Amino acid sequence: MTQRSDLEYFLPENIPEEILFYDSPLSQLGVGKAGKLGSLILLLEKDTNQNKTILKEKYSKVPLFVHRALYLEESLPSMAYIYIMSPSGGILQGDRYRIDLKLGTNALSHITTQGATRVYKMDKNFATQIINITLESGSYCEFIPDQIIPYRDSRFYQAVNLNIHETATMIYSETIVPGRMAMNENFLYDICYLKMVGKNQKGKLRFIDTALLQPKKNKLTKFGILDQFLILSNTYILTETKYIDKLNDSINEIIVSTSNVSGGCSILPDDSGIGIRILAQTFDDIKKVLFNILTICRQEILNAKFSKIRKN
Repeated sequence: MTQRSDLEYFLPENIPEEILFYDSPLSQLGVGKAGKLGSLILLLEKDTNQNKTILKEKYSKVPLFVHRALYLEESLPSMAYIYIMSPSGGILQGDRYRIDLKLGTNALSHITTQGATRVYKMDKNFATQIINITLESGSYCEFIPDQIIPYRDSRFYQAVNLNIHETATMIYSETIVPGRMAMNENFLYDICYLKMVGKNQKGKLRFIDTALLQPKKNKLTKFGILDQFLILSNTYILTETKYIDKLNDSINEIIVSTSNVSGGCSILPDDSGIGIRILAQTFDDIKKVLFNILTICRQEILNAKFSKIRKN
C-alpha cells in the first residue's frame, strides 16, 4: 500500500464548487505543511494459523493513528476491532486527511473512532477527508464512527470511496449532528458536504449518494428536510444479493418500531445493497438503531451475535 506525503495525494478529486468557494490562503500554518496532512493506511488479513484477522500493515501520519487490533467478541473471536484516533482533538482549517483501508479475503473487522469527529471553527479555507475502503472476497467490515460535529463557521468536505467485492459485506455509517448541542450551537456551520461512491471489485458503479448541508443558506429544519429533527444519519450496506430482501424488511421494521426517530431504507440498484436514512433528536437514539442494524446483519450474514461492547 502506497505511502506518500505530497499534497496532491491528500486532495479529493473534483472538489465541489460549494467547497472551493472558501479556498483562501491561510495566515497561520499553510495547507500541506507538517501537521496539516493526516494519513492512515491499514491492511487487515485473515491469519489462518491464529484463526483471526490481524493488522498486517499499518502506516500513520499524525494527526491520524491507531493502536493494535483488539478482539472483543465472544461470538466472533476472530474479528479485529480497530480504533482511529487523533491527538489534535479535531479537524482544523486547511487540514487534509486521508484514510486507506483494505480487508483481505475472509477478513473480519469492526472499525470506529475514539470519539466524535470535531470540525472546528474556520475563518480561512476549509477541511477535507478522503476515506477509501477496499474489501476482497468473503470479507466483512463494519465502519461505524462516532458523530461528526461541525462547529460554528466550519467548512468540511468528505469523499468516501467504497470498492466492495460482490461476495463481501460493507456496513458504513455517518452521522451529522447540528453542532455543539450542549451549547445551543445548532446549524451555525457554513457547509458540510458528504459524498459517497460505491463500486464492485471490477469498478462497476453500485451507487452514488451526496449530502450537501448549508444551514446559513437553506433552513434545514423546515418541512421536507429535517423538519423537527436535529440529527441526520446515513448507513449503507453492500452485501450479497441473497441477503438483501430479508435485511431490508427487518431494518424497516426496526426503524418503524423505534420511538423518537424517523426514516427508512431502500434497496440499491441491481439489488447490490441497502441505503438507510434516519432522523433523530439525540445521538443515543441514532446509536440504538445502528446497533440494532448491526445485530440484524451479523445474525443474518455471519450467524453471530453483536455484544454492543465497543468502548469502555
